[in-house]
Amino acid sequence: MTGPARTQGVRRHNLSLVLRHLDAHGPCSRTELARGTGLVPASVTALVADLIARGLVAESPFPTLGAPGGGRGRPRRPVRLASGRVTIVAVRVSLERLDVLAADLAGGTLHQTSVPHRASFGDAGALATAIAAAVDAERVPGRTVRVAIAMAGPITGDTVAAAIDFGWPSTDLRALVAARLDDPPPIDVVNDANVAALAEYRALAARGVRHPGTVAYIKADTGVGGGLLVDGRVHAGSHGTAGEIGHMPLALDGPPCACGARGCLAVYAGPEPLTRAAGIPSPGSGEALAELDRRLHAGDERAVAAVREAGRAVGAAILGVSALADAGEVILGGYLATWEPWLAPGIAEQTAGRRALVPGLQPAVTRGVLGPEAALHGALQTGRDAVLSDPSAVPVPGTDRARTTTARK
Repeated sequence: MTGPARTQGVRRHNLSLVLRHLDAHGPCSRTELARGTGLVPASVTALVADLIARGLVAESPFPTLGAPGGGRGRPRRPVRLASGRVTIVAVRVSLERLDVLAADLAGGTLHQTSVPHRASFGDAGALATAIAAAVDAERVPGRTVRVAIAMAGPITGDTVAAAIDFGWPSTDLRALVAARLDDPPPIDVVNDANVAALAEYRALAARGVRHPGTVAYIKADTGVGGGLLVDGRVHAGSHGTAGEIGHMPLALDGPPCACGARGCLAVYAGPEPLTRAAGIPSPGSGEALAELDRRLHAGDERAVAAVREAGRAVGAAILGVSALADAGEVILGGYLATWEPWLAPGIAEQTAGRRALVPGLQPAVTRGVLGPEAALHGALQTGRDAVLSDPSAVPVPGTDRARTTTARK
């Protein structure tokens, strides 16, 4: 029993190796794939044939003359990632809306939308129904679907351990969504701040930012969250809560937080306390945040003071995560990135003492570049990475129930 399992595992690994090489380097000949992956040419030929049969790789219709590097040789027929077989559906859940992004394996966007879910506080079933409808709307005949759902809260496996902002107890969201789908596809449930952290990390690296070994991420939008990256990978901790900076207590006798503690970062830099401090009606709503943005740009003194004070709270959180995890960089996301110019004085004020004492040990503070779509793009990367890691999970067309039920409505 162990022999076949081991062989199957090796083949899965090698299929992933070839597919990831094409993803990283673009179209390659089989010879270039053998050289780049270290696999023998005969194995590469068989693996490429398997990937073509699954629809994950396509062969160029036009051969390239000459050998790699410009020398003479027989015509090459490069292979590349195919776009027509897999749809990755990313769903980002906020308090009021579902942001949905569908893309192909080659990275092309197929469809993007944002719709209200109208699920009431505490009703996980209604939200699962809305997510299932959004997934069904992206199903196209002939394409395998992979789904990644990003939302706030500590997540272990596919279980949301505590969705404080949504009023749920521990909930298996994957099972709830799958039960509402005919022939449910593979579904991953991920923490929105963790995948946003990963997306920002990669986006900044693509722009030339050289990250240290340990990076913390703090974001604020509908709530305050965070993530911790070690050597470019999410470090989730023992219970999926590592990097939950929004619920890091900053004051022993601070205001009560919905998480059960007092004085957390969220009660100082969250949307409701921040907009309330700025004197804006309907605090915490999207309209209130937009109004705060308008007032900041207009130089409104109360708005500027409120955000500066929130910057002091963010600075205290930076000191805490720096002391605990020795983060060499802190990436700000969401409106923390947007309003960094108004937050920066408060951050600098709070961190000045330690920076003066040990200047070389304080983390760099970097503004994220993806804005409110960071978590959505991070969820998309999660789904895409799952396909790249296990191409054998994508069936050969005509040999399975290929997740092709309904076309987009």
